[in-house]
Amino acid sequence: MSQQTTESEQSSYSPAEIARTYADITQRTSRILAQFIEKKSKKGICIPHDELGLAQAFMDMSARLLSNPYKLAKSQAGLMWDYFALWQHSTLKLLGVPNAPVATPQKGDRRFHGEDWEERLLFDFIKQSYLITARRLHDTVSDVEGLDEATRQKVSFFTRQYIDAVSPSNFAFTNPEVLRETVRSNGQNLLKGFDNLLQDIETGGGELRIRMTDLSAFELGGNVATTPGKVVFQNTMFQLIQYEPATPKQYRKPLLIIPPWINKFYILDLREKNSFVRWATAQGHSVYVVSWVNPDETLARKNFEDYMLEGALIAIDKVLEDTGEQQLNVIGYCIGGTLTMSTLAYMTEKKDDRVASATFFTTLLDFSDPGEIGIFLDDNSIREIEERMDARGYLEGSEMANTFNMLRSNDLIWSFVVNNYLMGKQPFPFDLLFWNSDSTRLPAAMHSFYLRNMYLENRLKDPGGITLAGVPIDIRKVKTPCYFISTIEDHIAPWKGTYLGARLPGGPVRFVVGGSGHIAGIVNPPANNKYGYWINDAKVLPATPEEYLIGATQYAGSWWTNWHEWVIAHDDTQVEARRPGTRALKVIEDAPGSYVKQRLGQKQSVDAAC
Repeated sequence: MSQQTTESEQSSYSPAEIARTYADITQRTSRILAQFIEKKSKKGICIPHDELGLAQAFMDMSARLLSNPYKLAKSQAGLMWDYFALWQHSTLKLLGVPNAPVATPQKGDRRFHGEDWEERLLFDFIKQSYLITARRLHDTVSDVEGLDEATRQKVSFFTRQYIDAVSPSNFAFTNPEVLRETVRSNGQNLLKGFDNLLQDIETGGGELRIRMTDLSAFELGGNVATTPGKVVFQNTMFQLIQYEPATPKQYRKPLLIIPPWINKFYILDLREKNSFVRWATAQGHSVYVVSWVNPDETLARKNFEDYMLEGALIAIDKVLEDTGEQQLNVIGYCIGGTLTMSTLAYMTEKKDDRVASATFFTTLLDFSDPGEIGIFLDDNSIREIEERMDARGYLEGSEMANTFNMLRSNDLIWSFVVNNYLMGKQPFPFDLLFWNSDSTRLPAAMHSFYLRNMYLENRLKDPGGITLAGVPIDIRKVKTPCYFISTIEDHIAPWKGTYLGARLPGGPVRFVVGGSGHIAGIVNPPANNKYGYWINDAKVLPATPEEYLIGATQYAGSWWTNWHEWVIAHDDTQVEARRPGTRALKVIEDAPGSYVKQRLGQKQSVDAAC
């Protein structure tokens, strides 16, 4: 039952086979429930904490909503008129009279893409009634007067989570595609779906961990992370990978990439056709990449400054030692960019000018506008996170992944519920989702420092707001030329928030807005000719992101070529190509190295949810 069957096989199941499958599922279900109850009985009753303050937020919203009966009545009347319009639309459609729908899905909403949702009267009515109710409900709770902004954001976000969860596309009897498959396969899709559900619970050790892709279809160094290279240095924090040259000559200044440690570096080296690492090497850059360790409890006390002292600074030292150069170019991605700028500010105070240019992929420095992720990060919720981390020494990667998935729940949660559990299909092999599911742990001390000093107190933007290794740092003193690339649909590091940070450094800055989101907008090779990007050539960045975009010029294709032109404009001197292991640093093992292959979180105890 774990493998997808063909259409002919599905339709030929005998009653005996169905009975055996049902019995197997029942037995496995009983075993999982028994194990769960046994664990809970040993620990006692687990009382869930309202760490996000949702109960209070919705109580405040309800009280203020009921205190304005006129506005509530107006909203209810609007909903009633929408339903009248829908009945009229449906009646005319039944009579064969063409007329425009009352409600249509937003652009990019793929839940209702099938013909049945448009052509069949019943499902068109279900779809539109859902969209009408969803819009009115969300508008009503989001527009309550007198709520503080934090409460408004919580109410709006979690109301949307509820709305997304009750979509008719998520239920077997209101999803026409699922109904058709259920009839065609005599219900085998639902049995297979329940089998998939049990597999995901078993894999998660009692916690539901929805598979987004076929993990067995990918191998690191086999069909992902395949750019040729060698590990030339390692310590307890990271491995340093140097990639084989793809040109006879390379630019004198080597390129060091510092990725986030929330995810693994090979997002920049997925496949040959979309690998930034491979492309940069082909342009003549001497590329080095930091591959962070996937930490366990032994690294619990590693702090943000340790990632600088034992990570970024050591990597800079080793790259320059290996190449014999005085300066290098650096790229930081997401939190890796936050670390990169913090390191630059530290180096500035130390009169260290070894970084010739710095590039920042979707990087927040001023956390005034962190987007919807900020909903999860008030003082109470951070204390709860700290308590969980203190007990283990780290934050489990799946917890962070679940939070990010909620930001796009229809795409990253409910679409897989429908595919895996209602349609009974195996998830499609997709390299990006393989990487997305390859979560990493976060050391307790580092993550606590990061959440409190960056997100909660927003101290990085302030001169001397943060002290690293005894040195108060000030981003405004950084004179290094900086290139910022952010993406217009980013839901993790919103571009308007990253723009605020781009105005902090004291040196020349180029800010670029790319198309798409946090990943697709960055992993956007020139060969694809997708999305485009915007640049405002004003000598001084405008005061607001809105002003920046109004004055920006849109360009077709990938921003990669623009970045390459920018970075070599500072120095295009070339030298003979450098091969790994032929200079100061010696080969330890082949890329992508052993650190990145530490895949944690596959098994978890059934009591972890509490």
